Amino acid sequence: MELWKVLILFFSASLGGLSVFFFKGDNHKMLKLVLSFSGAYLFGITVLHLIPDAYHGNDNYVGVFILIGFLFQIVLEQFSDRIEHGHMHKHVHDVAVFPIGIMASLCLHAFLEGMPLAQGGQDQLVYGIALHHIPAAFALGTVLLTNKQGKQKTIFFILLFAIMAPAGYFFSNALSRGDIGNLQHYFNRIMGIVIGIFLHISTTILFESSSDHKFNMRKMIAVLLGVGIALLTFLGEL
Repeated sequence: MELWKVLILFFSASLGGLSVFFFKGDNHKMLKLVLSFSGAYLFGITVLHLIPDAYHGNDNYVGVFILIGFLFQIVLEQFSDRIEHGHMHKHVHDVAVFPIGIMASLCLHAFLEGMPLAQGGQDQLVYGIALHHIPAAFALGTVLLTNKQGKQKTIFFILLFAIMAPAGYFFSNALSRGDIGNLQHYFNRIMGIVIGIFLHISTTILFESSSDHKFNMRKMIAVLLGVGIALLTFLGEL
């Protein structure tokens, strides 16, 4: 079990969320570019690495579980307010209101994202998830502050979100080694669910490129860089 993976996952999300205290206003162009890059990179890694690996076991039902994961992410978004895409919808209340649906769905989402990292050869996926969590954590911090949770509570829930992906990694690592019952026999199907989630997240990010749903040049460059780096890492392993 590699410590560097855990540290990158934790600090990317925690620092991304805590940066909400230093950046004010609604114009976060750099975060949007990071989101576009990570979405393209995550899509490339999913297509080039995760999907082929999931089918290595000749399980014909993996595709069914990919569809389940894709649909499951749609359900999660009904509670998360699409924060995992970097959206920052501000629902202002006169009293403190804890967004429990958003927090629960985001934590589950991050936990599932960390699961594929237990498989060998997934180092490049760590960077994709880490980059993806920066704007997601920032959006979460924005929602928590907007809902008058206070600084200490906001920090606590950002850190809670930050440990979810590492927790998914630890759980999946134990699962793949057979430490948790006989669930290792269903590892590829569980990965199918994660792949479906990744496909939904990454494609949604790519299609929702801006407020008017049009690509601009900077966004296009970020997307091409993300896909290009994923392709280069794939070719480098051949």
